[in-house]
Amino acid sequence: MEIFFWILADIVILVVLGFILHKAIQSASKSKIESLEKEAENLLANAKREAEATKKESILEAKEEVHRLRNDFEKDSRERRNEIQRLERRLIQKEESLDKKGDLLEKKEETINNRMQKIDQMEANIQELHKNRREELERIANLSSDQAKEILLDEIKKEITYESAMMVKDIEAKAKEEADKKAREIITSAIQRCAADHVSESTVHVVALPNDEMKGRIIGREGRNIRTLETLTGVDLIIDDTPEAVILSSFDPVRREIAKIALEKLIVDGRIHPARIEEMVDRATKDVEIDIKEEGEQAALETGIHGLHPEITKLLGRLKYRTSYGQNVLKHSIQVSYLAGLMASELGLDANLARRAGLLHDIGKVVKQEGPHAVISGEMAKKYHESPAICNAIAAHHGDVEMLTLEAVLVQAADAISAARPGARREAVENYIKRLQNLEEIANSYEGVEKSYAIQAGREIRIMVKPDKLDDAGAIELARSLAKKVEEQLEYPGQIKINVIRETRAVDFAK
Repeated sequence: MEIFFWILADIVILVVLGFILHKAIQSASKSKIESLEKEAENLLANAKREAEATKKESILEAKEEVHRLRNDFEKDSRERRNEIQRLERRLIQKEESLDKKGDLLEKKEETINNRMQKIDQMEANIQELHKNRREELERIANLSSDQAKEILLDEIKKEITYESAMMVKDIEAKAKEEADKKAREIITSAIQRCAADHVSESTVHVVALPNDEMKGRIIGREGRNIRTLETLTGVDLIIDDTPEAVILSSFDPVRREIAKIALEKLIVDGRIHPARIEEMVDRATKDVEIDIKEEGEQAALETGIHGLHPEITKLLGRLKYRTSYGQNVLKHSIQVSYLAGLMASELGLDANLARRAGLLHDIGKVVKQEGPHAVISGEMAKKYHESPAICNAIAAHHGDVEMLTLEAVLVQAADAISAARPGARREAVENYIKRLQNLEEIANSYEGVEKSYAIQAGREIRIMVKPDKLDDAGAIELARSLAKKVEEQLEYPGQIKINVIRETRAVDFAK
């Protein structure tokens, strides 16, 4: 019971304490709320005051900006008004100036019209005077105006013709003098820049033997070895009293070279009998063919020519074994290529074309065909697809066809220079001069011939005939008859061109 009482007392105490605590909390919360409300009212009042101040400041700034913009606008407006006024003044001045010019132009136009009227009147008077003068002149000269005009034009034409002829003559003389001088300079320069050695070739080869006993072995039993070698190579073996040497003779240089190589191989080998001879000739033939190809390629390389057909390269290589009056034809062709290229460069022409045509100009000499070698060379070049300009330059280098390009002229000149250089070709001077003299004597034996000249080393003869003795038909007949007579009486390499020239000249002198 006492315990229950104490528990109840504790509960009552707790309730009383809780009530007192609740009242205290309510009293403290109310006072705090009141203080917060007062603080909020103060903050609101301060915010209103600051807002009012900010508003006043913004209004002042806006008013200042509006004032500034108004001042700027008024300033711009004043400047624009001033500019407009200035432009208006200039326009007014221009209008006044234009008005003045218009007045002046009207006055000038009026003056010009007056002058034109006066000029028209003067022209009419002049025409009338000209008509009267012409009628008077016609009456005095007893000629119409058309007749007098024709006579005057004829006189003027004669004077102009004479003066133009004299002028043309002077120009031609000066041009010829300059051209001759320039040509000499170009040819001299080309010759100096192409100083090649000349080696004379012969139609025989001398093969050295180790001893004279080798001669008997070369001849063989009953001459079978020498007959086999001569049959296979087509050359003549001359075995005479010359010590330790045999001579190979043939006009075909390729066959002669094959025989020489084969014989040298046989001498080194020591076994000489028909079967061995045939084997060595076959080897020598293959060696010469390889050498021909290499020589052709080397010639093209030396002259800077590219893209040659393989068959043309072989033809070039075969020129190594050809000679013309002792001059090696391949070396001659290389020299012609150099000379033609140098002269073409000096003249501003196609140097490559000139060099190519110069290198190929004699390839027809190794082709077994009847006819001029220059024409045959041109046909071979055409066959292997060389250009028409190159074919023409090749075919025309001896005058057999007409030259179509300046490069063709240079190839002909280079060919003549190479052949005519001292030491280039070997021929007895007496025989050479005698052949030219015989050629000219045959030509001079015909009636009507005034002069004759053997040129191009006897390859051409030019005959000047008297125009009053021979007509055109007679000149043609003379050329034909002379060609037949030369064929019958003279011996010469290649062909000879008969060129009969007949012309009539009119010459007069002013004194």
